[in-house]
Amino acid sequence: MGLQRRRHHHRWVIPAVPATYTLSAATFLLLLVFAFLSLLAPPLPDHPSFPHPLFRHRCSNLPSLLLKNPVQMQRNVVAADPFRVPNGGGSPVSDLWGSKQARYFYGCSNASSEFAKEEAITQPNRYLMIATSGGLNQQRTGITDAVVAARILNATLIVPKLDQKSFWKDASDFAEIFDVDWFISSLSKDVKIIKQLPNKGGKVIGTPYTMRVPRKCAPTCYETRVLPVLLKKHIVQLTKFDYRLSNKLEIDLQKLRCRVNYHALRFTDPIQEMGDRLIQRMKAKSKHFIALHLRFEPDMLAFSGCYYGGGEKERTELGVMRKRWKTLHTSNPDKERRHGKCPLTPEEVGLMLRALGFGKDVHIYVASGEVYGGEETLAPLKALFPNFHSKETLASMEELAPFAAFSSRMAALDFIVCDGSDVFVTNNNGNMARMLAGRRRYFGHRRTIRPNAKKLYSVFLNRTSMTWEVFASKVRTFQKGFMGEPNEVRPGRGEFHENPSTCICENSKEESAATSHFQRKIGIENGKPNSTRSMPTDNISSDEVSDWRDFDYGENTPLGSLLNGTDQEYNLFIRSEVADLQEMFSD
Repeated sequence: MGLQRRRHHHRWVIPAVPATYTLSAATFLLLLVFAFLSLLAPPLPDHPSFPHPLFRHRCSNLPSLLLKNPVQMQRNVVAADPFRVPNGGGSPVSDLWGSKQARYFYGCSNASSEFAKEEAITQPNRYLMIATSGGLNQQRTGITDAVVAARILNATLIVPKLDQKSFWKDASDFAEIFDVDWFISSLSKDVKIIKQLPNKGGKVIGTPYTMRVPRKCAPTCYETRVLPVLLKKHIVQLTKFDYRLSNKLEIDLQKLRCRVNYHALRFTDPIQEMGDRLIQRMKAKSKHFIALHLRFEPDMLAFSGCYYGGGEKERTELGVMRKRWKTLHTSNPDKERRHGKCPLTPEEVGLMLRALGFGKDVHIYVASGEVYGGEETLAPLKALFPNFHSKETLASMEELAPFAAFSSRMAALDFIVCDGSDVFVTNNNGNMARMLAGRRRYFGHRRTIRPNAKKLYSVFLNRTSMTWEVFASKVRTFQKGFMGEPNEVRPGRGEFHENPSTCICENSKEESAATSHFQRKIGIENGKPNSTRSMPTDNISSDEVSDWRDFDYGENTPLGSLLNGTDQEYNLFIRSEVADLQEMFSD
């Protein structure tokens, strides 16, 4: 008993610590550790996986579209880990500023010996008049196809009438934008063209019969629909003439298209000279420069049905615009974007260019109408590429005064500079992008970059979960086949104006030196230099398919004109296009 009492006494010499005290101490130590770690972490809104407050409700679409300023963009996107955007281009794609294969290809649009001269095929008392539609580049497609339509009908073509009544309200006529005398004379062996209907006894010979042909109308379509009326009425005017001729034509007619588009359509001297001055000023700033056609105007976004995470404000603004096109189907914005049918945001374009190897020191000329979101939308792009220019920054108000009140003339200046750039970047194919892509192929396959929007969608969506190196590698992989390389598009695919494969010939490597000499000569074909050069296109497999990219909605419109116009003005514009949209979706 005594021994047991001693053992019992010894056990209680060291007092026990209650379990609750032990847990409290451990909890306190853990709190100290978490507090210390929180001091080392960036603030939550700055963390790369945390979306901008404007888009917390929509983080699956676009993590940072509209940022308050470039500094914020750099903090949220450029300087964050693990997605740290470098200032330099890193390891760029090969031949970044041009293709080594381009010297083996050249434009070839001369008529074959079987193509009869104009005087042998033109019939008397057949006069074709054309009323074009849309903005400058949409009208350019109509003018090009009008010459071919006149040839199919063996008719005399009256110089096409430009669209002066649409939303753009540009009162310019053909001769104020294009060199009309050169247009007539350069095509004199192919089609008889006159400036106006002839007079007889002091009066115009007759009144035109007005009609419209379906979109992508084939030669047999013109022969069955238009020719009988032309034989009876003698004067026919085709209205809303854009994309009214099939891509699938015989070779000589395709080559005629190329002669019209790449040689006969030449801007007037004042427009061309101003455009050349803008190119010279860009070249004075840097040896090479990029021209970017942003295609991010509000009415285009509304028409396309795309959504960019701007919340109710964006849905309301673009939704109101979209409802004015009564025939548009309800779209699924996420599906449209997944399928690559939405333009990239300015920020995404900038990230793509940096991933391809273009560094912060590169100079960019931006051709655009009113960008949706204004400076907030442009801020991320400007932070990535601060050498940011436009015709308004390169030229004085006095220099632009003769053009500023005319949207088509301002669009022509952008066209010239983009055509003269070392690299042209499109943002989904609108009319301007298509026309320029075709010219740049035809005149030497100069670098033209088109985003592979369908594949890039997932990369941009998940970019904050990967390192910059992984992101850049994925972008370069997905852009293969979208960099403007020769033979990138199979002959017969795509819009003819974008891929004029019929008008592009290939040399052997041994002949490349002679080809280079020929390419230099092609710009002064028919006795006058042509400083506006680019690429061509051929037949399209989906000949009956058309979408918002067929229309010049918002392209190159003066800043402030889209959202500040009256509803009455906008409705006049919309009503004029509804019939085309109905026809487009019924094709």
